[in-house]
Amino acid sequence: MSCSLRVMQLLPALQSGGVEQSTLEISAALVREGHESWTVSAGGRLVPRLEQEGGRHLQHDIGRKSLLTLGHVATLRQLYLSVRPDIVHARSRLPAWLGWLALRTLPRKHRPHFVTTVHGLNSPGRYSAIMTGGERVICVSETVRTHLHRHYPRLDERRIAVVPRGIDPERFAFGWQPEASWREALLRDCPQLRGGRLLTLPARGTRLKGHAHAIRLLAAVRAQDIDARLLLLGVDEQGREHYLGELRELARSLGVNDFLATTPPRPDAREAMAISDVVLQLSIKPEAFGRTVIEALSLGTPVLGFDHGGVGELLARHFVAGAAPQDDPHALAERAVALLGQPPVMQPVDVPTLSAMQADTLRIYRELCEAAP
Repeated sequence: MSCSLRVMQLLPALQSGGVEQSTLEISAALVREGHESWTVSAGGRLVPRLEQEGGRHLQHDIGRKSLLTLGHVATLRQLYLSVRPDIVHARSRLPAWLGWLALRTLPRKHRPHFVTTVHGLNSPGRYSAIMTGGERVICVSETVRTHLHRHYPRLDERRIAVVPRGIDPERFAFGWQPEASWREALLRDCPQLRGGRLLTLPARGTRLKGHAHAIRLLAAVRAQDIDARLLLLGVDEQGREHYLGELRELARSLGVNDFLATTPPRPDAREAMAISDVVLQLSIKPEAFGRTVIEALSLGTPVLGFDHGGVGELLARHFVAGAAPQDDPHALAERAVALLGQPPVMQPVDVPTLSAMQADTLRIYRELCEAAP
């Protein structure tokens, strides 16, 4: 970019997940290119990383679904006037509504450009329609673009940009393995994983991520005399204790509790995926993208996932053997047994890169700011 920009990203919180990861990646790219990066959220465990990488964080709970949250329209208006951002980039529906309403209170000539990224296949309707209200509407996959065309046929194609989430190919290099000491430390923390074939489901602790499917799959695979173990990486989150208890009870009822390990969110998901025999992606609802699919495949680890949404799109493109229908647990188990019993010879895959995602997003910012008023 030829001039310095101020970009303000809006999202509910900075705890974990794909939306949060993308926010940090764009913030880092902005700072690296000499621009100002501002993020507004309720805060969370990723704030220190954002700030260490040069981004600035303003803590306001703009994602809490409450009538009181409407008060943050005035808050955002004041932030716009003090920070004077060139771009406001909304990544979630409620923050997008608040951000848009605050923009409408400013004189037109003083309004920042408004960008949205559709990170999920949201239920169509007036509430979700705000995510199509950006001057540029970024879709994280072709699956998302198709979803928008189906439910918002009046959305101008010229405002849509498909910018797939990307990974750092050096960080997720094909064949990379962690140090033996890391593996031993994991097995000390999770002795249930020692000695068997490792299935890993890296996903936050929400029912939609399909942890119950993974536990049933573990039982089905072990019934075929395969000594499989299951790691639910990141499921043990504060406030999700009841859900975790349900999963434990399911595992006990199926006789696999001794072969199941659960962890809180950890910064070493890459290491866990690298040592896994199969990485699982079993979201009940179609995902918009599925970053862990390309992370695992880039490392050379097979992926088994449901053949729908962005995950199905990625598996169809990069690893057809890992796609299974959601409504057929027998077929899912068959695929898992095949992948564990006769491990495929993996090849490097050409996946979307982090640098391309960052460059494409910053290019969109530049084009908006350089366009004639």
